[in-house]
Amino acid sequence: MHFKFSRLTTAFAVVVVLAFGAVTTAMAAETPVKGGTLNYVVGSKIPSYDGHQETTFGMIHPIRPFYSLLVRINPDNPQSPTDIICDLCEGAVPKPTNDGKTYTFKIKQNVKFHDGTPLTAADLKATLDKIIFPPKTVPSSRKAWYTQVKEVTVPEKYTLVINLKRALPALIPAFASPFNFTYSKKDLDTHGYTWHKKNINGTGAFKFVQHQPGAFVEGGRNPDFHRAGLPYLDGFKAISAPKMSVRLQAIRGNRAAIEFRGFPPKARDDLVKALGKKIRVQESDWNVIMGAAPNQKIKRFQDPRVRRALTLAFDRWGGSKYLSKIALVKTVGGIVFPKHPLAPTNDWLKKNIPGFGTNVKANRAEARKLLKEAGHPNVKVTLWNRAVDQPYKVVGTWYIDQWRKIGAKADQKVLPSGPWYAGLRKTRDFDVAVAFNAQTVINPTIDVSKWIKGAGNNYTNHQNENTTKLYLEMLYETDPKKQYEKMRAYEKDVLADQAHFIPAFWWNKINPHRAYVKGWKIAPSHYLNQSLDQVWIDPKLR
Repeated sequence: MHFKFSRLTTAFAVVVVLAFGAVTTAMAAETPVKGGTLNYVVGSKIPSYDGHQETTFGMIHPIRPFYSLLVRINPDNPQSPTDIICDLCEGAVPKPTNDGKTYTFKIKQNVKFHDGTPLTAADLKATLDKIIFPPKTVPSSRKAWYTQVKEVTVPEKYTLVINLKRALPALIPAFASPFNFTYSKKDLDTHGYTWHKKNINGTGAFKFVQHQPGAFVEGGRNPDFHRAGLPYLDGFKAISAPKMSVRLQAIRGNRAAIEFRGFPPKARDDLVKALGKKIRVQESDWNVIMGAAPNQKIKRFQDPRVRRALTLAFDRWGGSKYLSKIALVKTVGGIVFPKHPLAPTNDWLKKNIPGFGTNVKANRAEARKLLKEAGHPNVKVTLWNRAVDQPYKVVGTWYIDQWRKIGAKADQKVLPSGPWYAGLRKTRDFDVAVAFNAQTVINPTIDVSKWIKGAGNNYTNHQNENTTKLYLEMLYETDPKKQYEKMRAYEKDVLADQAHFIPAFWWNKINPHRAYVKGWKIAPSHYLNQSLDQVWIDPKLR
C-alpha cells in the first residue's frame, strides 16, 4: 500500500515516514502522554447512531470511539489488508476448522459495557444475529456480505462459534468492518432493534457525554476499557462542519486538530504554507475507485462497442499527473485496490483493458472506429454528476473533455446528492453516471461484487449472467493462485469484454493534522482506524 507523510516543496521541514510500515527512530522512541481532549471536524451529518444500518463516515467518525468490534484492522499497521487482530476476542484471530467452515473465538472476560453490564459471547451472538439475520423490517447495510454464514452459536459463556455453509476466505476481513458495533444483548432484548439509532451503550475507549445536533459529539475516557493503559486521551469532541472552508479554518486556527476524511492537494499545501512545522501530512491510496457507469437501460449504451469506445477515450496516465494536483484522485488501476495481492499489474492492464495502453492517439482512433461500426459516430452522452466539487465536479469535467475528443456530443448534468442518488437508484433514466466503489476494509473478493447483475450498488443496470458466474467462481476459490487468475477473468469481463464500468482513478487520501496529534496512522479508508484509543496529544507541541 502507498503510505507516507508528504514531504512538500516548501520552506519548512515536514516529518516523513521513510517507507511503508517504518517510522523515524525519534518517533518510534516517543512515549505517549495521557491527557487532553482531541478536537476534530466532521464534514457530514449523523443520520443515526446505529452502525449496522448506516454507511456514512459522518456517523463513524463521531460514534465509532464508543464501540468495540469482534476483530479489527491493526491500528499500528492500518495499511495492511491482512493484518487483522482481535478486539473483543482473545489472542490471535482463529484459523478456520472443518474444511474452512468453522471459526471458534474465545471472548475476553474483562469487558464491560458503559452501563456496567459484563460482556459475554451472548452479546456477540446477538450483535451478529442482528447484522446477518435481521427481521425484514430491520435494515442491515452489509447483510449481503454474510450470506454464507449458516449459524452463530455460544457453546460456552465466553466462546463464540461461527459456522459457514461453505468456506469463504473473505469472511474475517468482512467481520472487521468498522460498522459492526458490538451491542448488548440486554439492550436488544429490552429495547428492540431500533433503540441504538438514538442511544449509545458500547464497550469502546470512550463513553458518550453529549450530542448537540448540528454542533458536536463529545466523549470522555472509559476508565474500564478492556485494553490496559488505554485510551490516552481524556476525551474528544467531534465538531460538525459541513463546509470544507470551515474545517480548514478550524485546523488553521487550532480550534480543531484534524479532519479524518481528507482534503484536496491545494488545501494541504495552504495549511503547510501557513503552519510550517506545526502541521504534518499523511497520505495514502484510498479504497475508493472513481469511474463512469453507462446505463444499459438506454438503447445506445446496450452495445458493448459504444461502452468500449467511451473507455478508450480516457488518457488515464496523463490525466493522473494533471488531476492529482487539483483533486482527490491519483492512482491508475483496475477494480482491485492497487498493490493488493489480487490486483493486476500495470502491464496486464495495458495489454488487456481498453484505454489503459499508453498510445492515446491509437486508443481514440479505435474508439471512433467502434462508434462508427455501432452506428453512433457522434454518440450523445450526458454525464449524471453529483454537485460536490471534490472530486466529482472536477473529474466529471475531465470526463466530458475526454469523450469530446472521440467525437461524442458530451455534456453533464450536475445535481445535489439527494436527486443524484434518486436518479441512480429509482428513476434510473440517466445516460452515463459518475460512479464509484467506496469500501472500508480492503477485501477485494467482496468489494468487486458491485458489478454483478442485480447488485444493489450496481448502477449499470446490466443483465449479463456470465459476469455473475465469473464473480462467483472467483469468490469461492480458496487457492490464492487460482483466485488471482479468476479475478483477472472477472476483471476483463467487467472492464473490457462487456465494459460495464469505465474506471478512471483511485482516490488519494490526504490528512493534514496538527503536529501534536500522535499515535494515529492513516488507513486506506476514511472509515478505518477511528477508535481513537491509541491517539495521544503531545503537550510540548500544543
